Amino acid sequence: MFITFEGIEGSGKTTQAKFLCEELKKKGIACLYTREPGGTQIGVEIRRILLSSQNKHLSPLAELLLYEADRAQHFLEVIIPNLKKGIWVICDRCFDATTVYQGLARGLDLSLVERLNKSATMGIEPDITFLIDCPPEIGLQRAQKRIGNGQETGLTRFEEEAIHFHRKVREGYLKLAKDNSRFHIIDGTKDQTLVFQEILKELKRRLKVLGI
Repeated sequence: MFITFEGIEGSGKTTQAKFLCEELKKKGIACLYTREPGGTQIGVEIRRILLSSQNKHLSPLAELLLYEADRAQHFLEVIIPNLKKGIWVICDRCFDATTVYQGLARGLDLSLVERLNKSATMGIEPDITFLIDCPPEIGLQRAQKRIGNGQETGLTRFEEEAIHFHRKVREGYLKLAKDNSRFHIIDGTKDQTLVFQEILKELKRRLKVLGI
């Protein structure tokens, strides 16, 4: 089973992805939490370049190609081998993020983004994608709070983008989810426990439909 979590900055998707992986392990299900970018040793270096606030001059095309390079290595080295072993893979962001951020928000050619996504993933898609949705104002406040609490050292290059960029990202995610049945949208403004309960409820429903 391949499950991905998507959402704007500060939506809470990382927390929920980790919650789910831990819950599955408690139930005796072999599970791996991973992320994009940064799911491999090479990916860690790519992530540093992509998220560094010092790299504001990075062009949209260069940004896209770096994400796809990270993804190609990630699928080859981590995602595909684990899925073949029967291990559930829980991924914090995947190619939908690239469609939204670089395609819909940055304005790059969507057909190019789609071709690169398919090449990097070798055509593999998630079974379920949870979109943790929240207004960008709330997400960015959470990001600032993490810094204030000492959880992070500073805002990423994306978190420093203007608010209209984050609104485009949110709108892009909602449009993508509306057109794709593998998505399930969850209100990320709710308490973390309530969000997680909804994730478990939807997961059980989907597994039943799939006969798992």
